[in-house]
Amino acid sequence: MTAWTQWQYAVIDVEGNGQHPPDLVELGFLPVAGGQPGEPTTWLFKPEAPITSIARRIHGITNDAITDAPVFAEREAEIRSLLGEAILVAHNAGVDLGVLKRKMPGFSPAGVLDTLKLSRRLLPGQPSYRLGPLVRALHLDESLPSGLQPHRVTYDVIVTARLFVRLATRPDGVPRSLEELQDRTVGDHDALF
Repeated sequence: MTAWTQWQYAVIDVEGNGQHPPDLVELGFLPVAGGQPGEPTTWLFKPEAPITSIARRIHGITNDAITDAPVFAEREAEIRSLLGEAILVAHNAGVDLGVLKRKMPGFSPAGVLDTLKLSRRLLPGQPSYRLGPLVRALHLDESLPSGLQPHRVTYDVIVTARLFVRLATRPDGVPRSLEELQDRTVGDHDALF
């Protein structure tokens, strides 16, 4: 069994334009190596269709804010390079992975770990497994840089990385094995190890 800390991870979060299926408006990436979260990188993109009013109310990104943003294709090579051979980590990962696969045909990560599913399994008895309530219950937003807000990718990748590290480490401080973290009930949107 290999400790999870021996692998490279890419914590990701996407914000969409509110269309169905959603198109990418904002992408966040935060590497985790040697068990330590790195610094986040974020991008704004101009989607093919406008941001809906419902999506604007959730994340606060306006159509005016992305007028001069690049289209995804202009950054695709950079993003593929950053994601590389890393295991993707996201909260409710099927949504994020679905958006990335639509934007990057043929993209297949080394694996996917869903902190929503991990939380349900490793933190039984929580009143909610949505990211916001977990952040509050576990105090994952302590000492965050000022100005960050939920439903923006910088905030979400930082707290998701903190949640992942917490879930991947036993209460006694011993790293769990990657095998312990793998979901045994893999669905269509989960990459397999």
